[in-house]
Amino acid sequence: MDKKILRDGIKQQLAAMSRPVYEQKSFQIARRLYALPEWQESNKIAVTISADFEVDTWQIIRSAWLAGKKVCVPKCHPDTKAMYFYQLEKFEDLEKVYAGLYEPIPQNTTLIDAKEIELMIVPGLLFNRKGFRIGFGGGYYDRFLSSYIGQTISLAFSIQLRPDIPVEGHDIPVQKILTDSETILCL
Repeated sequence: MDKKILRDGIKQQLAAMSRPVYEQKSFQIARRLYALPEWQESNKIAVTISADFEVDTWQIIRSAWLAGKKVCVPKCHPDTKAMYFYQLEKFEDLEKVYAGLYEPIPQNTTLIDAKEIELMIVPGLLFNRKGFRIGFGGGYYDRFLSSYIGQTISLAFSIQLRPDIPVEGHDIPVQKILTDSETILCL
């Protein structure tokens, strides 16, 4: 099964979701996240800035700030395939980079030691119920998660669940997946 074909297919399905449905499902997923002890007990969380077709993390970042949590967002380095997290205190400290993604401006933000991150919200395009995912193809998260010891959760619309995604030896599963209709314990 070709990952590129799978990625393109789910991106089309996600892009076809109407704005009201997208907003409602994103809200249901966020509400599910806020009810978890992992969220409530974590003071430092890591999350990507969502693209238009992903579960909305902008609202999650706002809620984290309102709850007094520290929010860390990733900066990817395509030349080395390394990923570092920076503490984000305001949206103005983001810049648009490759593929239209938003990342922190390093000189305006503080580099965070990965050991300090208590909860990592891991992005992906497709997921199986064991916590394995197909990401965006860079391998950044699998490399990062191989040495990360905190909690891991992914957020997904129900249509992003698929039983037959290809899993490779270097893939690292997440511990929970939250969808608009359920919480999946993966371990």
